[in-house]
Amino acid sequence: MLVPQASITYSPSTYRRAERAMRCAPFCHPLYTVMLDGSVDLAEIGDRAGSSRGYTLRPISERAVEDDLMWLIQVGAIRREVDGQGITSRYRLAPIGRQLFGRWDKGDRIAGTASWLARLWNQLLRWRILR
Repeated sequence: MLVPQASITYSPSTYRRAERAMRCAPFCHPLYTVMLDGSVDLAEIGDRAGSSRGYTLRPISERAVEDDLMWLIQVGAIRREVDGQGITSRYRLAPIGRQLFGRWDKGDRIAGTASWLARLWNQLLRWRILR
């Protein structure tokens, strides 16, 4: 698995926001690995399917997974795939997500590694209290 060299430069605040969002999300290393090489369908991430594949630490409803994925889209870490008929239910890493993932150790759990302060800050941003 090759991580491409950074061809796009992002501001430090953009990196921090995307990394915080990825670390606060309930997703684990295996999910980001699959998203690096291809795309993953929403149904594969939610409920027991996702936890059995190691994508999440515990089963999470598809609705909650979709909410977290939409936040990761807003911060630019992932993107939704589009086919000839429109938007699909498949997701993959966006360029900034690829860059961040390339920095993390392969053994890094990612999920649950954010501090309580980072989680609070991330949630305030999600609720649009802070801009």
